[in-house]
Amino acid sequence: MFGQRLLLLRYLLMLAETGFFALLLALAMAILLSASPLAWSASDDRQMMALTRPLMLAMSSFTVIAFAMLTACYVLSDFSVATVAENSHSAIPLIFKVTGVWGNHEGSMLLWALILAIFGALVARFGDGLPPRLQARVLSVQGLIAAAFLAFIVFTSNPFLRLDPAPAEGQDLNPVLQDIGLAIHPPLLYLGYVGFSVAFAFAVAALIEGRIDASFARFVRPWTLLAWSFLTVGIAMGSYWAYYVLGWGGFWFWDPVENASLMPWLAGTALVHSTLVMEKRDALKVWTLLLAILTFSLSLLGTFLVRSGVLTSVHAFASDPARGIFILAILTFFIGGSLTLFALRAGELKPGGLFAPISREGALVLNNLLLASAAAAVLIGTLYPLALEALTSDKISVGPPYFNATVLPLLAPLLFALPFGQSLAWKRGDLLGAAQRLLTAFGLAILVAVALRIAHGGGPVLAPFGAGLGVFLILGSLTEIVTRSLPAGASSGLLTAKLVLKRAAGLPRQAYGSALAHAGLGLTVIGIAATAWHAETITLMRVGEARNVGGYSLTLTRLSPQQGPNYRETAASFSIAEAGVPIGEVVSTKRIYTVRGTPTTQVGLMTKDFGQIYASLGDSEPDGRVGVRLYWKPLVLFIWLGAVAMALGGALSLSDRRLRLGLPVRTRIAEAIPPAAPAE
Repeated sequence: MFGQRLLLLRYLLMLAETGFFALLLALAMAILLSASPLAWSASDDRQMMALTRPLMLAMSSFTVIAFAMLTACYVLSDFSVATVAENSHSAIPLIFKVTGVWGNHEGSMLLWALILAIFGALVARFGDGLPPRLQARVLSVQGLIAAAFLAFIVFTSNPFLRLDPAPAEGQDLNPVLQDIGLAIHPPLLYLGYVGFSVAFAFAVAALIEGRIDASFARFVRPWTLLAWSFLTVGIAMGSYWAYYVLGWGGFWFWDPVENASLMPWLAGTALVHSTLVMEKRDALKVWTLLLAILTFSLSLLGTFLVRSGVLTSVHAFASDPARGIFILAILTFFIGGSLTLFALRAGELKPGGLFAPISREGALVLNNLLLASAAAAVLIGTLYPLALEALTSDKISVGPPYFNATVLPLLAPLLFALPFGQSLAWKRGDLLGAAQRLLTAFGLAILVAVALRIAHGGGPVLAPFGAGLGVFLILGSLTEIVTRSLPAGASSGLLTAKLVLKRAAGLPRQAYGSALAHAGLGLTVIGIAATAWHAETITLMRVGEARNVGGYSLTLTRLSPQQGPNYRETAASFSIAEAGVPIGEVVSTKRIYTVRGTPTTQVGLMTKDFGQIYASLGDSEPDGRVGVRLYWKPLVLFIWLGAVAMALGGALSLSDRRLRLGLPVRTRIAEAIPPAAPAE
């Protein structure tokens, strides 16, 4: 009886039809938004330009309605909708019904359009400080991007298609996507990808305008920093998901789809620093515009790689090359069009201010060059196999050896130079003075590297160097805050302490945000370096047997079958002992999802001193033994804690009123306190 009422409710609400109609209205609003404001802004019609904001808000509202309708179809298990029937099941938990919305090609593209609409609405809502003509053009470019993706969804990837007759049950969600990490990873990643569209829209609008100044950087930098922070957390969440869901114990495999997210992150990191130079010194104008275009272009390229069917990956959903043609057309239009516009108009822009090579600006230019080179190396390694296959039909694989040999040598000098760049003054810096301020940090980093080299009795040569480099980044960030807080010329110890605290309290949040982000990068570097010292045991075990890994003993205590809502599993319990003393237990399971018949592994993890004991259950043997992977991964959590710290640093910078509004704030440091070292 309840099932009949639920079925009747589905058809009475006509959720799919309402969602598709809202999608069509959103497309209509996006087309109007993309075409009209360009003409209105050219004629400087202020009243007509004012219509861009309600048009953007209307488009965003209809997109939200469409996404809400699709979500309702999943929650109500409306299997008359094709995507629901293919990617859901009535027995799966509610959280996975919701995440199933974007656990497929059609829904993930609608999520992309939703986030794009939200960013557009935020620009419309909080763009009061923008000149009317610039705002109209920015919203028009945003509308053009939205129109392209909404048209792609409507004509090639409609998520509201009905099935007749409707199946009684769905085909279940891809088992590897039935994890809480997938409730977080794609939305965060898309917030980063799509967030860079704001910087892209500003860059294109500025090129159309033919004018750019420091106010451009003040408008663009908060949006860029917001997108970068989301992308940082999104990549980290995806890395951690792969680490504990796929059961292979790694956090990064240089998978092409992983590279698709890394490329815009590298370019976006360069853009964040480039806008800083432009805002502070009115320099690097043309380069900043180019970076804004390239960063979003790399985001679009990532979309093409994942959604077009040219790649086979655990991350990729689509396998229909026909859709790839449409995405390729979008890619060609926006990347080719924007770069053509840049080539035509960049020469008309006035150059920015001058600065000495040894200066904070010079350090940030070096930062940009190395990051851009690293992004180019990743791009070549990702696209070369695809190009070769298209031209010669030969298939090759470009894996970790290539990327380790090309990307890491570019990033290592960047990381070493970063603390020096923080310590240099604007316009003209003192490299020797910066080195003196960093001497303690450098000495401690060397001691850490030497101690690790001795403690591990050899091993990989670069691992202690990497860990020492991470320590140098952390201590260098702390040194910058301490240096800027120390008053000059104070003799009394008590007076100095008061002045230091007062100066530290008066430093802008942006300074603390920058220091936290750089320190977080140091944590991640330490975590990656420590992977060289992990211990691994791959073996077969019976109940009652023990194996050693990394100084710990793991005993297989029991194997027990269990039943889940839409799967059955075998759970293996391991008791863990250190030096004969029990310290805990982990459980790893091998699941079989009954609808798809797909096996997955749920690893068992025990955290100890920022490291993890990792147990992964494999297949069963006829003689009763089971395959087991056991790892000890020292300091592995630093990889993801560092990424979170980087994102929090970005959020802390965003909370600085000067960055949010682009306005000066009254200093909170008493006039009696001598000036601090040059501020960022």
